Amino acid sequence: MPRFTVHIRDEWLAVPCRDTTNTIQWLGQESLKRYIKNKPDNGGIAAVKDTRFVVRRCQSLGLLDADDTIEDVLEDNDFVELAIEGDTMSPDFIPCEPGVSHLTAAYREPGEYISLDGNSLTSTDLVNLGRGLYKIKLTAEAERKVVQARELLDTIVKENKVVYGITTGFGKFARTVIPVSKLRELQENLVRSHSAGVGNPLSPERTRMLLALRINVLAKGHSGISLETLHAMIQAFNASCLSFVPEKGTVGASGDLAPLSHLALGLMGEGKMWSPKSGWADAKYVLEAHGLKPISLKPKEGLALINGTQMITSMGAEAVERALAIAQQADIIAALTLEVLKGTTKAFDSDIHSLRPHPGQIEVAKRFRSLLDSDHHPSQIAESHRFCDRVQDAYTMRCCPQVHGVTNDTIKFVQNIINTEINSATDNPMVFAERGETISGGNFHGEYPAKALDFLAIAVHELASISERRIERLCNPSLSELPAFLVNEGGLNSGFMIAHCTAAALVSENKVLCHPSSVDSLSTSAATEDHVSMGGWAARKALRVIEHVEQVLAIELLAACQGIEFLRPLRTTTPLEKVYELVRSVVKPWIKDRFMSPDIEAVHRLLIDQKVWNVAKPYIDKYQSEYIPESRPVSPTAFSLDSPASPRKRVRHE
Repeated sequence: MPRFTVHIRDEWLAVPCRDTTNTIQWLGQESLKRYIKNKPDNGGIAAVKDTRFVVRRCQSLGLLDADDTIEDVLEDNDFVELAIEGDTMSPDFIPCEPGVSHLTAAYREPGEYISLDGNSLTSTDLVNLGRGLYKIKLTAEAERKVVQARELLDTIVKENKVVYGITTGFGKFARTVIPVSKLRELQENLVRSHSAGVGNPLSPERTRMLLALRINVLAKGHSGISLETLHAMIQAFNASCLSFVPEKGTVGASGDLAPLSHLALGLMGEGKMWSPKSGWADAKYVLEAHGLKPISLKPKEGLALINGTQMITSMGAEAVERALAIAQQADIIAALTLEVLKGTTKAFDSDIHSLRPHPGQIEVAKRFRSLLDSDHHPSQIAESHRFCDRVQDAYTMRCCPQVHGVTNDTIKFVQNIINTEINSATDNPMVFAERGETISGGNFHGEYPAKALDFLAIAVHELASISERRIERLCNPSLSELPAFLVNEGGLNSGFMIAHCTAAALVSENKVLCHPSSVDSLSTSAATEDHVSMGGWAARKALRVIEHVEQVLAIELLAACQGIEFLRPLRTTTPLEKVYELVRSVVKPWIKDRFMSPDIEAVHRLLIDQKVWNVAKPYIDKYQSEYIPESRPVSPTAFSLDSPASPRKRVRHE
């Protein structure tokens, strides 16, 4: 029989429905009858039939028409809220940030799986798990290790041995021995008391990443989790039943205790949970709606669920992936700006960069050549100023390989640390089944990812810092030889004047956000945890810095494409024309002033989805896969004794 979970004021009610041709009005009245049944004063409701109310879906908060039939607008096990006229909307409802989640109405349960073993997950895999592209299963070897470690813990409990976190209290209470009869209560109390975070909940994507990463770490078989509990976590992940996890509250040692406790609390059927079907609701109802049962904690399992660096690391994985994407696209955008500002490609000559052979610098210079090489990709714009009297370009164009290059190298350095952390056992105590021993250590300390993410924010910020200066050059007629602020009829129209101000504001914010959080430490837990990493804030602000960088580069890309309009009918290189066409597929040329924020948002979305990179990448790959002698055309920025050689025949590298 179909059943619906209805929220009225502070209560959740399960309402069966034999006939789904009944209306939403009937569902509301039936729910009210059940609500007032056990209320001494009928909940202040004089007569159900005279009570005015509205019914809305929990998942999207969309209002339902009272005359619609249930079968037309609801599915079995849907969650709805009934709001009585005169009541305010329930504070139990927690709206997600608009535009953040891709796991709502468009969510489709994935059919493919990623097998976790605790050793081979990457930051790319983790982000894809967050996006809902895969389900999870364990490898047979991981299951064997989990069972083996749990057997050792069961032996410890059976023999009444005193072991930290298993038969004792935690932190300052490590010397307090707990009776066997209270070991389950010990673990449950740990999770409940440590669920003390504050702030907005993590988005569904980030919560999925957090849960997936915790599963991966437990799959290593050094935490003592039972296979039954681990399978319950996997079932919750595969159903996208996601706990309410506040974003603030971790100091990054002993691990991310508060956020991971909130993650575990929902799995216990307490607190709030979210799923694509239910939206936010009480955890026990969300689990029940998906045919799942709350986990029942065994000795040490509460500690195994909450002790580790997974909050820092999962958000760090997203930061690394987004940083990689924007760093690649920054080269393309800068190359387009260089064309619009009629710069020279001489500064990207491979001989210059071989004399200072940093990998990132060499790679960036090669990307610029692959986009701007005049033999491979003729440019009418470049030819139009080939014999101008300019001696050299500004640093913001000439030094892109050096500035963008170190950002690329830093991202790879941080990616290596994050991928190591993703596959590390970071709780305490560690269980070594093969040695028959548990050992207390400090793998939960978040200093590694905290320091790395502070470094990442500093490095990626520079892409916005240099981009903002290029935007200034595009908008300033004394530097660009283009109309002021890239618009005709200046004065009547302001063009990109305030778009540049927005870029400047974001860069200034980043300067503050780049102050490293990991240089701070505050002693906690009665001086038991007397040095901490502050890695949670390092991860959150790194993501904010990267978002600002994406937005600044979106503004530069818009400005560069607008600059192209004033150089027509001249055309740039083929790959850069493709980038221009991509932008024009979502944003029209700027003929006169209009509402600009939607344009910035549209191009920002192109960058997040890596569409700019995907358009240019085939040309970059083709150039780099062939042996193409560099074209070194005459330029006022270089002096040569010999006349320029004619373009040589291209040959494939054998």
